[in-house]
Amino acid sequence: MPGGRLTAQERQQIALGLADDLAYAEIARRLDRPTSTVTREVMRNGGPGGYRADLAQRAAQQRAHRRRPTTHRGGPTAGGPASPDDAALREYEETFTTLLMQSGLPRMAAAVLTRLYVADSGSLTAAELVDRLQVSPASVSKAVALLENLGLVRRERGDGRRERYAADGDAWYQSMIAAARSNAALAATARQGVDVLGRDSPAGARLENMARFIDFVADSITRAAEQARDLLHTSPARDAEDPAPR
Repeated sequence: MPGGRLTAQERQQIALGLADDLAYAEIARRLDRPTSTVTREVMRNGGPGGYRADLAQRAAQQRAHRRRPTTHRGGPTAGGPASPDDAALREYEETFTTLLMQSGLPRMAAAVLTRLYVADSGSLTAAELVDRLQVSPASVSKAVALLENLGLVRRERGDGRRERYAADGDAWYQSMIAAARSNAALAATARQGVDVLGRDSPAGARLENMARFIDFVADSITRAAEQARDLLHTSPARDAEDPAPR
C-alpha cells in the first residue's frame, strides 16, 4: 500500500523489476509508490547493478533500530530558530543525497555533502559528521578526502585544534565553467570533422550545426555563471525584490 516503510515483499518486487530492466517509474507504478521512493531505495542500497532485497531489508531494519526519537545533539539550528521537523528533514536529506549520487558521487560522499549544506553554519567537524550520519570516522575521512579532491568542500580551522569541513558554494560556479569548457572542446572536435568531411557534405553540415549549437550553449552557460556567481554568496537577508545581480 502507498505510504509507510517498504516491506520485504516490496523490496523483492523492486529487485525483480531491476532484473527485468524496468524503469524506476514502472516499478513504482506496480508497487503503487512514488517514483522517488523507489529511486531512493535503490540508490541507497547498491544502485541498480548491486541492489539485493535481503540486504536492503536488513539495512532498513538496522536504521530503524538505531534511529533516535530526539533531535540530533548540536543540530544545525542549535541556538537559533526552531529546527525543522525531524522526519521531514530526514526525508529531504535522503532526497538530496540520492540526487547527488545520481550525479556520480558515492553514497557516503553524497551524504556528507548533504549534511554540510543543511547545517546552518555550513560546516561541521568530523566528530559531528560521525554522530549525525552514524558511521565510522574512517568512512567520513574517506568521503571528505574525495570531496576535497573534487573541490566541493574545504577545511577550516575551528575552535581549538579541531578542523571543520565546509561546503564550498563556489564549487557550483567552477562546475558550470568546467562543463562549458568541456562543451567548447567538443565543438572544436566537431569542427575538425567538418574540415575532414567537407562543409558541403551531409555529415560535415551535421557536425557544423552541432558545433554551432554547442558553442552557443557553452557561451550562454559561461555568461550566466559569471553574472549569477554572487548568488552563491548572498546573505539570506538580501532584499527579495533584488533576487539576482544585474
